[in-house]
Amino acid sequence: MQRQHLLACLALILVVGSASAQQPSAYPAKGQSAEQKSQDDAACQTWAKTDTGIDPAAVAAAPVATTGPHGERARGAVRGAAAGAVVGEVANGNANNGAKTGAAVGVVAGGARSRRNQAAQAQQAQSSKTQTIDTYWRAWGACMSGKGYTVQ
Repeated sequence: MQRQHLLACLALILVVGSASAQQPSAYPAKGQSAEQKSQDDAACQTWAKTDTGIDPAAVAAAPVATTGPHGERARGAVRGAAAGAVVGEVANGNANNGAKTGAAVGVVAGGARSRRNQAAQAQQAQSSKTQTIDTYWRAWGACMSGKGYTVQ
């Protein structure tokens, strides 16, 4: 259930993140016709792509790189076993049972840590993607402003 909740949160982050990278609006402040606006828009998109080296469609379509676990569960098991052995020895003179219990708890804790790390990496990758697209749209906006449009 927690995994589904985590995936739903990631999906929401991706939707919100991509929404902020949408094309700004340009108002024809000098009475440009719809045809002129269309021509200026195409010219500014080409210029922004050349100037920044960014193709927003390619960046948006590129999958967010995900990485697998980095040994969090194994490290959690080792830490848990060590702590469990100490507690088991002190509590009832049986380090083996304490180590087994501690290892199990450590695996669970390591798995939770792994999921948090993966979620943070996905959010960071999406943020980077959004910033890249925003750079492109700022260049496009500068071009459109230079052609007499109010851009927001």
